[in-house]
Amino acid sequence: MLFVHARTEAVLTLRNSEQILLTLLIPIALLVGLTLFHVFDLPEPRVDAVAPRVFALAVMSSAFTGQAIALGFDRRYGVLKRLAATALPRWLLVAGRALAGLVVVAVQLVVLGVIAAILGWSPSPAGLAWTVLLAVVGTLSFGALGVLLGGALKAEVVLALANIVWFVLLLAGGIIVPPDSMPGALGDIVTLLPSGALTDGMHTALVDGGVPGWHVFAVLVGWGAVATAVATRTTKLS
Repeated sequence: MLFVHARTEAVLTLRNSEQILLTLLIPIALLVGLTLFHVFDLPEPRVDAVAPRVFALAVMSSAFTGQAIALGFDRRYGVLKRLAATALPRWLLVAGRALAGLVVVAVQLVVLGVIAAILGWSPSPAGLAWTVLLAVVGTLSFGALGVLLGGALKAEVVLALANIVWFVLLLAGGIIVPPDSMPGALGDIVTLLPSGALTDGMHTALVDGGVPGWHVFAVLVGWGAVATAVATRTTKLS
């Protein structure tokens, strides 16, 4: 039951043209654009610095924004109510969505990794295992935040807020602009955001070949745990 539910959720996501735009086309455009065009200064080869940031963006796009919007409209059209009335227990509904989210993120990272390799990407082999772990933890953390948003508000509000948050975190959440390039205390605040932590961890693993600091995992797990606790009380079936 878990396998079938997860497969269905993953296939529906990958078939959705709007989701493909958010989860694949935009990250690919940024990966290619920031690598080939000197929008701002980056160490050479540029793709080595760009790839970890785009990977973090891909995780956020799929697990948070995509999850929130999909859940909001599933509630609006009564999908969750119908599923809850079947033999599927609630824990399996949640686990199926989480597993499907991991599958979609895996597809994203493989596609982006292949394109980055074509552009000359040469990641640190020692950091690949840490990148996989970060992708899993990041997907679960952002997924919990997506459920928190998509499970409590009306679909139209979720659609607007999810895209606004995505845009703000892209520009000022440590993904495109590094925290150490931000003025004053803003850089310190960004490191406490899940977007900043995930980007920092992936950069450390893939560029420096080092072990991501404990604070990276603490921030991701902390946001995920709080979001999960709140979402269990606020998520509605309709």
